[in-house]
Formats: sequence, C-alpha cells, structure tokens
Amino acid sequence: MLKDRDQERQRVFTRRALLLGGAQLGMVGALLGRLYYLQVVEADRYTVLAEDNRINIRLLPPPRGEIVDRFGVPLAINEKNYRVVVVREQARDVPATLERLGRLIDLPEREMRRVLREMKRKRAFVPITVRENLTWEDVSRVEVNAPDLPGVAIEVGLSRFYPYGETLAHVLGYVAAVSESELTGDPLLELPDFRIGKNGVERVYDEYLRGKAGTSQVEVNALGRVIRELSRDEGTPGRRIEITIDTELQRFAMERLGAESAAAVILDVHNGDVLALASTPGFDPNAFNRGLTPKEWEELISNERGPLNNKAISGQYAPGSTFKMVVALAALEAGVITPKQRVFCPGHMELGDTRFHCWKKGGHGHMDMHDGLKHSCDVYFYEIAKRLGIDRVAAMAERLGLGKVLGFDLPGERGGIIPSRAWKQGRMGKSWHQGETLIAGIGQGYVLTTPLQLAVMTARLVNGGIAVNPHLIRRQPGDGLGVPGANLVPELGFPSMGISAEHLRIVREGMSAVMNEPGGTAYRARIAEAGMEMGGKTGTAQVRRISMAERLAGVKKNEDLPWKYRDHALFVGYAPVDQPRYCCAIIVEHGGGGSAVAAPIARDLLIETQKRDPMRGRPIAGLPRQEG
Repeated sequence: MLKDRDQERQRVFTRRALLLGGAQLGMVGALLGRLYYLQVVEADRYTVLAEDNRINIRLLPPPRGEIVDRFGVPLAINEKNYRVVVVREQARDVPATLERLGRLIDLPEREMRRVLREMKRKRAFVPITVRENLTWEDVSRVEVNAPDLPGVAIEVGLSRFYPYGETLAHVLGYVAAVSESELTGDPLLELPDFRIGKNGVERVYDEYLRGKAGTSQVEVNALGRVIRELSRDEGTPGRRIEITIDTELQRFAMERLGAESAAAVILDVHNGDVLALASTPGFDPNAFNRGLTPKEWEELISNERGPLNNKAISGQYAPGSTFKMVVALAALEAGVITPKQRVFCPGHMELGDTRFHCWKKGGHGHMDMHDGLKHSCDVYFYEIAKRLGIDRVAAMAERLGLGKVLGFDLPGERGGIIPSRAWKQGRMGKSWHQGETLIAGIGQGYVLTTPLQLAVMTARLVNGGIAVNPHLIRRQPGDGLGVPGANLVPELGFPSMGISAEHLRIVREGMSAVMNEPGGTAYRARIAEAGMEMGGKTGTAQVRRISMAERLAGVKKNEDLPWKYRDHALFVGYAPVDQPRYCCAIIVEHGGGGSAVAAPIARDLLIETQKRDPMRGRPIAGLPRQEG
C-alpha cells in the first residue's frame, strides 16, 4: 500500500510539473511574441515616438515688416530688445538675487512679485523675463556685476519701435500683446512675447506685416531641458509697407496744431494721396509696446481732449460755413438761382414765427453767389437752401463725399450725418421741418462731417469734378494690398461726378475771393507769395444754443466761455489757385472763429506743402490749367 501511495504522489507531481512547465513555456512564448511585435513589427512607429519625445519643434517669431513714408523714411522699425532673465535653479536664492538686481536697474516691487509668481508655475530651468527694453547702460551694469548675480543673464530679441513717436501715432497705430479674444488657433499668436497690430496701419495690415514663423528643432532630455539645437529655419520676414504720408510735413502739421484739440488733413486733389493726417493731442505708441502702467492709461482715457481719438477720421463735427459750397453747387445744378441773382440780407430771416440770424448783426445787404461765399452770408444760404429743399442738398453732399464712410485705410473711420426727410423719419419717426433746412444750409443742425470728408469734398470741388477717394497705402502691382492704380491721375483711377465745369468754376472763384479779395472772411490769412496763392472757406460751428435774451444783451465772446462751450473753428482750402494740386481741412475744437484760428493754420500748411513739392511749377500730365 505504501508503494501504491508513492506511485500516486509521483504521478500527481509529474502532472503538476508538466502543467507548470507548460504555463511557463506559454508565458515565455507570449513574451517573446510581444517583444517580436514591438521590436520588429512596430519598430518604425516607436522609433518615431522616441524621436518626437527627444526632439521638439519650436516656433520662431519672424521680424515684423517695416513701414516707411513716401520717401522711404522708416516710420516703424524693429530694434534690438535687451532683456534680463533669471533661471531659478541657477539663482539659488531668487529673492536675494532680485534684490541685488534692483540696485542696478529700475525694478519695481510689482515686477519682483510677478517674477516670483511665474517661477512657481514654471520649471526650475525655464528662464523668466525680469525686465525688457534695457538701455545699453543697464546692460553694462548687469554684465559687470554678473558674478554677484547667479542665474541672471542678458538676452537679445527684437522689439517694435516708432522713431517719430506722437507725430504718427494715429496713423501707424501700435502693437501690443495678444489678448485671449484675439487667439485664432495660430500657434504664433500663443508665443509669450509675440505682438500684433492693435490700431492704425499696424492693425489693418497686421497679417501682411507679420510674416511667417520660422522653426527651431531642438533636442531635449526627459525633463524637457534643451540639450542642443539640431536645425533652424528663420521663416519669412513681414513685408514692407509704404504709405503716402510726408513725414516732415506731418511733423510740421502736428507742431502747428500744437496743444489744441485739433485735426488737419492734407490731400493731393488729383490722386488722393494723404500727405498729412494729424490729430492732437497725440500719444506715445512705444508705451503700448512695452506695456502701459495703470497711471499712464488713466491719464490717457481721462484727458478731455481725447488723445486716443483720431479726430481726422472719427471726429464728427458740424461743418459750419465750410458746407456752403455744397449748397451753392446744388443750387446752381438745380437751377434755383443764377450766379448773379441777388438776395437781400438785413441780418436775419423770418420763417413763420422764428427768426434766423446772420453772423453779421447789421446784415450784408444785397448778395450774389460770389459775394455770398466771399462774405459767408448766412441769410443768402438760408434763402437758397429753402428754395432747394433738404433732399437736393443731401444728394449733392453725398456726391461730394459727405455722410458716408469713404473706405479709408485706417480703422475707426466714421461716416458723419447728412440729413434728409427719409433720414429723419427713419431715425426719429418725425417729419422734416423747413426751418431745419435753413439750419442745414449753413452746415449746422443735424449735419456732421469728419475732417477727412471735408478734405475730400474740397478736392472734388477744385479738381474738375473728379470723384477722388483718399488713400494712405502706396499700392504696387503684386504687393497683395489691393488693386494698384489708386495713386494714378484721375483719367486712370477715378470717375467724373458729371457736374458742370462752369458751376464748379463759380464756386471755386468764390473760395478764391474768401482769401484774395479785400473783405473776404479770411483775407488776412492769405498767401501773399506769387504762384502759391490759396483759395478756401472759413467755418465757425456753434456747440451751444444762443438765446434771444443773450442776443439782446450781447452774445458772449468765446474767450469768456468755458472751453467746452466755445465754437469749433474750421477751414477748408486749396492751392495754388490757378492750378489746384493740394487741399486741406482743419478743425480746432472749441477754438473760436474759423477765420482767426483755423485759416492761419491752413495757410501755413499749404505754404509748407507747396515748398516741399518736388514738381512745383510743373503742370500735371493730362490736367488742363484752370482759370478763375
């Protein structure tokens, strides 16, 4: 029996050993099969994954394209940006290092706190930018003291710089960091130091100026630390943009406007080139690139003169008497009055139980169209506006470029208001009154225009009736900016408005009389130099209602009123008189009388513009010399 039990145990052991051996053999076989699958069948896939884990592709921001003026003068460029960075694992005691660094360069307490916050979120070997835009003196002090600043280093990048600062701030705009709402999925926009255009030309043509990103292929270890750079592609720099502005003329315009809240536009009447587009006060666009302090931002937005507002294209003002040419031309075209037909001005006009006053208390007497423009007689234009009706006035204003967005090359352009019967009914649900036509006839009431529109109006009046449009970008074939030819002569670029040449001559002669005949409202601001004479029209727009009691007691002078209640001073002009080439529009907010304040500015600008014309005295090809 003992022998039988031993044999039974032996058989059980043998079976178990065989089962265990078979299981082990199966596991070894499965392991060998898996190894074969991973190392042979999936070898290519895992090789790629390993390389991806070892090699990183990093984006390199391309240099932003330059912006230059009509003569190639650089206006927006890229400068070397020296910045100081700190690496936590090398610095050891970061707060102490920052404290020592703060004795060498300006390092506010808030910046130190920011650096310490960023270090908690990032790996120890990742450099943290402490301060950008260091001066060469700052860099020198940091480098000299490098042994006492472990973990601190100087890096060099590129930063946008505007050498003319405030002079061209409203034209060029500025660049700043990308906000969350501006992220489009383009990885370039997610780079921490990347800047995009936020206003002006920088914003409108941002993608054109931005270029295409480059790449850097780097080898990293398991922690993500860069071991070495394997390859580098610098990408494609942004493209260069040339604008129509004459920088020196722009600077002259800004200086001439001074500290006033004002705007000026200078335009080539034949090709639409904007030679100057000034708005004061300005601001420093470089401050937006480096980052505004809360104090700087508060000063900008609280300034009642609106330094951030480009008044030349977005400021909407009653045009005052500069609108009278529109009414005169509409009346001539409609045949409601002849140039020699006279209207008597006793100093006021009665309509129902309302009296409408002329600016000259005693009246001008009998006025024809030439005298009406020369003396800017309100009663004369009340009368012809009444004969015309508001709808015909509005139709002519729109033909001359008023009351609509012109499609200019800058953001923020506004269209103004040219009222009509349909406009009032649609906007207010009320009927139009004839008294409102009289007020509109002298450029007041609901009428609103921008300085750019007034410049375009003037250009179309004096260039022979060509519907010129303003532009800021000098386009060339194949540049991707749009259809070339916008800066060609009218026959190749702009259509005729179909207005009688004789009627245009009559209006232009009236504008010449304003400046060049004794008694003209701007005679004292005329250009006396032969060959450079100008024509123009003054405008004074009320911003408050004058009561009858004040009229009886004597209307208060502008200088006796608070600034915001003073009249706006306006002027539109062109030169030279015998062959118009340039025009300008001026607005000085709450400046007072157009003849006393705005006309002298326009005179100085048109003198400077003509002096700077390299083709001065030569007739423009294809354009006849104009008489009158």
